[in-house]
Amino acid sequence: MKRTPSEIPPLCTAGALLAAAFGLLAGCRPADSPAPAAAPLPAAAFGAIDADRMKHAAEQPGEWLTGGGDGSGAYFSALAQINDKNVQDTGFAWDYALHSTRGLEATPIVVDGTLYTSGNWGRVYALDAASGKELWVYDPGVDAQWGRYACCDVVNRGVAVWQGKVYVASLDGYLHALDAASGRLLWKTDTLPGRASKDFHYFVTGAPLIAGDLVVIGNGGADFKGARGFISAFDLADGKFRWRFYTVPRDPALGPQDQPHLNAAAGTWDKHFDWSIGGGGSAWDGLSYDPDLHLIYFGTANPSPYVIGKDSPQGDALYAASILAVNAQTGTLAWHYQEVPGDGWDYDATQKTVLTTLDINGAKRAVLLQAAKNGYLYVFDRADGALLSAKPFAFINWTKGIDPKTQRPIRNPAADYAKLPKLIFPAMTGAHSWQPMSYSKTAGLLYIPVIDVSMVYIDTTQRRAGLIEGNFNVTGVMPQDYDPQGLASLLGPLPALSELKKAVPHELQSRGVLRAVDPLTGRVAWEQPGSMWDGGVLSTAGNLVVRGNAGGELNVYAADSGKLLKRIDVGTSIMAAPMTYSVRGEQYIAVMAGYGGGTLFLPFPADSAARKNGNAGRIVAFKLGGGAVPKPAPRSEAPFEPPPPREDPQAAAAGEVLYSRFCARCHAFGNALLPDLRRLSAPTHQLFYDIVLHGAYAAKGMARWDDVLTRQDAEALHAYLVAQAWDAYSQQAKLSSRLPSR
Repeated sequence: MKRTPSEIPPLCTAGALLAAAFGLLAGCRPADSPAPAAAPLPAAAFGAIDADRMKHAAEQPGEWLTGGGDGSGAYFSALAQINDKNVQDTGFAWDYALHSTRGLEATPIVVDGTLYTSGNWGRVYALDAASGKELWVYDPGVDAQWGRYACCDVVNRGVAVWQGKVYVASLDGYLHALDAASGRLLWKTDTLPGRASKDFHYFVTGAPLIAGDLVVIGNGGADFKGARGFISAFDLADGKFRWRFYTVPRDPALGPQDQPHLNAAAGTWDKHFDWSIGGGGSAWDGLSYDPDLHLIYFGTANPSPYVIGKDSPQGDALYAASILAVNAQTGTLAWHYQEVPGDGWDYDATQKTVLTTLDINGAKRAVLLQAAKNGYLYVFDRADGALLSAKPFAFINWTKGIDPKTQRPIRNPAADYAKLPKLIFPAMTGAHSWQPMSYSKTAGLLYIPVIDVSMVYIDTTQRRAGLIEGNFNVTGVMPQDYDPQGLASLLGPLPALSELKKAVPHELQSRGVLRAVDPLTGRVAWEQPGSMWDGGVLSTAGNLVVRGNAGGELNVYAADSGKLLKRIDVGTSIMAAPMTYSVRGEQYIAVMAGYGGGTLFLPFPADSAARKNGNAGRIVAFKLGGGAVPKPAPRSEAPFEPPPPREDPQAAAAGEVLYSRFCARCHAFGNALLPDLRRLSAPTHQLFYDIVLHGAYAAKGMARWDDVLTRQDAEALHAYLVAQAWDAYSQQAKLSSRLPSR
């Protein structure tokens, strides 16, 4: 759907009712909301990026031409109008409401005064970068059913802009090419083969990559049955398919592998592996391109399923949890490095990379930098994949180190949870997740959003919980949530946390740290505390490092010392990385604000802006001389109402297992992003079976589940939810009785 300011519909259409109760659709505008006026630039100026301009991006510091700023993906700007001397004068310039309550992870692109970015489901927005006035909005029209298998929210990590076109991949796996001036759809192509399969569980949340005359995209799904990882390349001009590169083998029973690089890989997988699962190894984020070497770089996700303690039969499982370099012209493998052979901890290697040049032993080397989920900061030679350095940037205990001869990680037996639960660093979240790091070309430092969190890993194969959607036969529990008695109904007897802690010489904290690190030596220059769900990072030549946090603040630090220079109360939780640009000589800093993503399955932190103020998504921009940021109204939560009568206890017990397997990933109790199902209204209780089994709330984003759940299953789920609602209501009454009377 393309909208210009004069064509904005007064009301949401029937197909757009996602916004009605959940605020999921950004393309709807209330009838009484005036359409903003806009004075667009001449059409010829829209999206004017080509290879020559990208090559000389350093000569145009006022532009932000890719999600990472330029072809290097460094999230660094040479702008210095806003700097460590005057940043105290920075304040609000403008904001733009997205009419969304889900996670926002994209970093906008700015080209010649126009800002382009993406939101939930793959919606695209074009704004005047100086005022925030809307130019157009494109809605890809994704069916709500696709939200069911998007493991970590219906997020989108950005667009690509090239030669007058804006490219976006929607959640349902279609690649869209839009006219940059008007938002008109030019072409649309399917990036996902095999849609007819019953085990088709792909989705797309990553940003497209421009590589020569190609647009390249990966996908997600490695945590679900049926996903076999790959990236696909399409012609920039018309979307015609060019090539597809698979990351893991297909079933050897089908004969020789369908691509040459997979013949050697097939022998590294368990010979008894169930290939109907797909193998995993998805490339869901972090693609980059070297135009001189014609190489595309990307990391792959965990194998599917991942389970530890069986590494003899499981083997390395190539090319899961690996960094790969693929020739853009031929779609063939150039080199690879497996970061986690036989991954059993969900240590995807999909984190964004930085392409830069470092002085190594007196010689300039073109390198690729990655702060991986597994806790290592890697430095690779971009041409041949030689591992030049691998230093820990966080505490880890899954490995004892990197073998200097084989360059493989040395497995730590203490991280084998096959027989007994183990406390392992890092958690499934990774020591660094999707949030972009930044590399300052002036300071020579990497600014890494570190997650210093452990997890108790438990093999659920022989436990009542069994398979858990998104985790297969493994579950992980963070220490603050690890209650052996409270988990016993699903997982059986568990050791006390104090016992597990004896094997780990590190503090058990659930914290995030912004850490400035020398990429070659691993030396930490400085660090600043934060929370584990804070956002990505921007650095600038003004000696600034900028990062938003879950508390709704934009924090600005001195790039050289880490000193906190400015804190701006935005009032909306921030996960995305900020960016900066200039229009008519004035520098702006902008960021997308909205909580979600991997936090979808967790209750909101008590100090998060999302819990205090709600989660109305928006883009916020700042400039020198700006004022205070307008903030959302404080969020209020109604008390629990008396639930319906309790139902069959045996059904409720069965419902607990089903809820853990299929529902808790999205509907975590206490999470305000999606409904807390302990708070169902009386009419919703009446509609419960139509909602769960027949998609009665599909327009609100709730998919149907009758392909995996029976009526009896749904009855068990309802009985469990009623029991949980009574527990919450009773607890509320107890707390109320303890309050002093007034």
